[in-house]
Amino acid sequence: MTTDSPAVRLTDVRLERGGRAVLEGIDLVVPRGSITAVLGPSGSGKSTLLAALTGELQPVAGTVEVLGAPLPTRMRALLERRKDIGVLLQGNGLLTDLSVAENVALPLHTHTDLPRPVIERLVAMKLHAVGLRAAAGLYPRELSGGMARRVALARALALDPPLMIYDEPLTGLDPIASGVIMALIARLNASLGLTSIIVTHHVHETLPVADRAIVIANGRIVFSGTPAELEATRDPLVLQFLRGEPDGPIAFDATAREQEAA
Repeated sequence: MTTDSPAVRLTDVRLERGGRAVLEGIDLVVPRGSITAVLGPSGSGKSTLLAALTGELQPVAGTVEVLGAPLPTRMRALLERRKDIGVLLQGNGLLTDLSVAENVALPLHTHTDLPRPVIERLVAMKLHAVGLRAAAGLYPRELSGGMARRVALARALALDPPLMIYDEPLTGLDPIASGVIMALIARLNASLGLTSIIVTHHVHETLPVADRAIVIANGRIVFSGTPAELEATRDPLVLQFLRGEPDGPIAFDATAREQEAA
């Protein structure tokens, strides 16, 4: 894997589910060290794009390169590559019968042969990075929504992945917790030299920490540029999403959208 290439490059990618095109003609470059916001309404294909970035969904056409090389198609090689991709799941994915420390340690036990004292030290470091070292002995049921999200972030960082993908990181969080999570993402990206992709529909909370933004709607990328350029756009399709307007060029009824494309 070359270090002078973009962290992610998609070239003329077409993605399908159930034989139906969800995204097509997707060209995307994510520079190393950047924070890129992938924005769009619900059902626009953001999760489908995420699945392509992790190799869960293979493109019907085009190429997906992650960290300087195409994603492998063979499962064993793909699982090895995924160690370099940290994913913060929308639902956190914490195991309820494991403590906070045990949840964070799980990837280290699964994917490394490190001795237990080393793993314990690494877990303490990851929890310290998200401000939760004192919560190591708690269980997920004892955590607030914001704390659980930070524990999930510590677990996603356990193997020191150079690329982090955040799937709707603010879902279910109050404004204060949302601010904490976004500030933490920005700080970790800078201090650890990460590349981050934030898949979200929370525009106003995400743009302040992003270097680049793309907007997905109607099966394609309808905007790509800086947050300042996004906020200055006059494109009616993008403005409909930014303003949350129910009527406009973005069809929220899937049947209507498919009929228009026919």
